[in-house]
Amino acid sequence: MLRSVPRSVVLLRRGARQLSEGPVVEIREACVFVDSVFPIQLGRFDIRRYIGFLREEGLVQSLRDRLSSVNAHGFHITSLEPHPKDGGVFVRFAYKADSENALESIEQELKRRVQDRGGLPSWLGMSSGNVWMVKGIPWNEDMYHFASPIIKVAFEGPDIHQESLYKLLRPYGRIRDITDPIPVPAGSARFSTVSFQKIRSAAIARNVLHGFEMSSGSTVTRLSTKYEDPIRVHAIRDWLSGHPKIVLPVVVFLLGTLTYTIFDPLRSLMIQGKVEDWFDVQEFKFYQWLRKNTVDRLYLASKVSPPTATDGWKERKEAETAVRAYLADLPTTVTFVHGPQGSGKSTMLQTVLDDTDRKSLTIDCGPLLQSSSDALLVRGLAKQTGYWPFFSFLNSVNHLLDLASMGLIGQKAGMSTSLVEQLQSILDVTEDALKSVGSSHLRTLYKQTRLAEKERSKATLREKQSDGSLGRTAGVKSELNTGDKLLAVDAQLTNADSETPVEERVGKKRKPENAEDVEAVQSLPIVIIKNFERGPGPSDELLSVLAKWAARLSEHQIAHVIVVSDNRENMKSLTKALPSKPLNLIALDDADTASALAFVKQKLKDADIDLQFSHVQTTYLERLGGRSSDLETLIHKVRNGQQVEEAVEDIINRGVGEIQKSAFGDDEDDAKRLPWTREQAWMVVKRLANQPEISYSEILLDFPFKGDEAPLRNMEHAELISIGTHLGRPSTIRPGKPIFKWVFQRLEKDAIFQATQDLAFNEKVIATAETNIKAYEQELSTLKDMGADTSFWYNFSSSSVLSQRARYLLNKAKTAQTKVETLEKQNSLLKKTLAQRT
Repeated sequence: MLRSVPRSVVLLRRGARQLSEGPVVEIREACVFVDSVFPIQLGRFDIRRYIGFLREEGLVQSLRDRLSSVNAHGFHITSLEPHPKDGGVFVRFAYKADSENALESIEQELKRRVQDRGGLPSWLGMSSGNVWMVKGIPWNEDMYHFASPIIKVAFEGPDIHQESLYKLLRPYGRIRDITDPIPVPAGSARFSTVSFQKIRSAAIARNVLHGFEMSSGSTVTRLSTKYEDPIRVHAIRDWLSGHPKIVLPVVVFLLGTLTYTIFDPLRSLMIQGKVEDWFDVQEFKFYQWLRKNTVDRLYLASKVSPPTATDGWKERKEAETAVRAYLADLPTTVTFVHGPQGSGKSTMLQTVLDDTDRKSLTIDCGPLLQSSSDALLVRGLAKQTGYWPFFSFLNSVNHLLDLASMGLIGQKAGMSTSLVEQLQSILDVTEDALKSVGSSHLRTLYKQTRLAEKERSKATLREKQSDGSLGRTAGVKSELNTGDKLLAVDAQLTNADSETPVEERVGKKRKPENAEDVEAVQSLPIVIIKNFERGPGPSDELLSVLAKWAARLSEHQIAHVIVVSDNRENMKSLTKALPSKPLNLIALDDADTASALAFVKQKLKDADIDLQFSHVQTTYLERLGGRSSDLETLIHKVRNGQQVEEAVEDIINRGVGEIQKSAFGDDEDDAKRLPWTREQAWMVVKRLANQPEISYSEILLDFPFKGDEAPLRNMEHAELISIGTHLGRPSTIRPGKPIFKWVFQRLEKDAIFQATQDLAFNEKVIATAETNIKAYEQELSTLKDMGADTSFWYNFSSSSVLSQRARYLLNKAKTAQTKVETLEKQNSLLKKTLAQRT
């Protein structure tokens, strides 16, 4: 049986009185804990404590008054120590230890007197507290150890069993659980955790029993109490790290939800702002007003636009008409504008956009295809579309999380996305923004239409009121024949309606519908995809995603889509995306001689240069062909004072230098970086210098291509050549520009350049032929060993098959040797030419 030993502090009063009729009475001090006087503080930011602070003085005085009436065993209050953190007050008192049960008697008397006085004072005004005798040592501390329903009871000595702890703690409140002591490191005290149902019970037990000593036989155990947090430190973190298969999918879902609900609407709004020029200063009304009243007044004459120089350009005018027709109807397919670089595609489209005054979004594939990494490609597309905010680092972080997920749960969390998925995500948000642009513009048009109708109604009403006032001044006529006249008028109106064609009447009824259709078409934005070409990097993925997106925009009638490319072959991606609908193809070729001449004359006339082209000048102009960029260069040079002949020669000479650099390289190191060899470039240049076009198959099968199409495709991409098609297959090869025909002729007529390139070309052919001859000789030697019985090994009479093979190899070797000898002679002459010229 455990016996409780109270730890009351014994104070022997000096000079204690000795009663004449009995023994000396010992005066001792003890303490009681009064709970629920103040609010129990649950944390640092518990604002209820301020209420207790404001009422502390009154509550303490009221408590003193109620307890002072007790006089059992010489009860006398020595001090009251508020302990607001735990909601109570420590009441220290002195008493006469005239019996063993003095403290129990005092506790019972205190509770009875308090109950008779209506209970203890409380911060809420409700008497819910009680008086508890402190069995341990009062500890009035103000550390950040806030009350909780769980207290940790540490044992400084032998462990105490659950039954004993329960009997000791149960009077203070209902207990949910008591844990057994667990092993602890050496030097640390073992402990049990006691979970009370209420925080008030835990606060009472902690303040009453802290420092209490329990004896069991010859051993004594001191109890040390401390609040324990309901949730252990890092418990949430430990649980999350211990359940990755649950946590990671939930995190992915939450991040996706956050992106979808917060960032995607913001990004859609930013894209809409870019399309509708919300952030363009020139579109602000204040800026327009300021410009109208300042700069435009000073340069009023500049507003008068001269006639366009393309009025006489038949090819461009036809293409422009086709684009306008496409934009005038609801989109059902994609328009594909193709033509060689410099043919004026961008200028033509810009002219149409300026005239239509519709909102547009331009995506330039050129800079995107030049991106050195997928991250830069995605960032470039986001910048062009106005996709913001864009977190470029998230893909790298997601990739690292996927790697960590593989190590934790054995599978990816699905957070990292591929390049196609990232591009598709940006374009999906852009699609939503384009829908908003169309609906917003349509609402604006409807609003303007309603305002116009109201104005017309008001004007009509004013006219009727004016007509009525005039009619009243004329008086009232006789009513005798009025009915007959009205019947006659009705008959005339009926006959007029019957004579009106049905189509005209139906057209009048459909006119409002047609007006609404026109407004619906005008509200659609225009999407232009420029430089739709295959290039370095992930071009296939980008073009495929853009093609599918363009097809979706046109099929759902969200926007008019115009794709611009230099090569007609690049429409294959669009054809795959729209398998059931044909593309709207618009070709913008070089202008013919008449259109080019009219274009140049008009441009010069706009510059106040009235030039009458002679036959010689027209002949020189024909050398440029109809390429817009070359014609613009000619016009610029003529404006600066050059003659037409001189300007054309200057353009050709400049083209010679450009071809030498771009097709052959400045030196050997530069030539090695080209996607073709010098021999391949010289073969094409030499053939095209003498023919307007050459066969694609013929040059592909001959040396130095030997069936490799990549160099030819790269030359086409560099605009050195233009590959024509027939029935969908490559058929012919032409110069990349009309002027290149004359450039190629100049290169061929340059004796030094021709000799250098022919010499290098012949050396390659000789090396190839000698390699073949060595292979023939080796095989003939093998055949000789197989026919050793013959007197002349090359006859091979012992085997007809070997004989035929030998004759074939001999003929091939003879042909190769003849070619080598011929080329060696040519090289000798070429070397002499180089020696004489240098």
